[in-house]
Amino acid sequence: MKLLLIFFTITISLSLNAQTNTAQSPRVGRFPSGGIHKNASYTYTIIPAANKTWCYDIYMEKRLFIHQPGAPGLPGNEGFRTKADAAKVARLVIRKINKGEMPPSVTLEEMKKLKVL
Repeated sequence: MKLLLIFFTITISLSLNAQTNTAQSPRVGRFPSGGIHKNASYTYTIIPAANKTWCYDIYMEKRLFIHQPGAPGLPGNEGFRTKADAAKVARLVIRKINKGEMPPSVTLEEMKKLKVL
């Protein structure tokens, strides 16, 4: 009986420790809060996408921050018709990041306003 009680106590203790460690671990795949990166330096490069279209990568302090291999919010993996269209959206994303918007989502309406769709 004592052995069973010791085993039960150890099991509960390990379980609580694992839950605590999980709760303290960073969230993978999520954007940080907006204020963290507002004052950083951002650049972009235009990259080739599927079917002779174009998309962009956004760099924070020369480190890849966002890899956008297709037009945001659209099905499939095609990008924009021209490099200039991809650049317009990349600049919009950088403006959103600088304002503290995280994630810097781009809507279909915004892309229509930029005349890239």
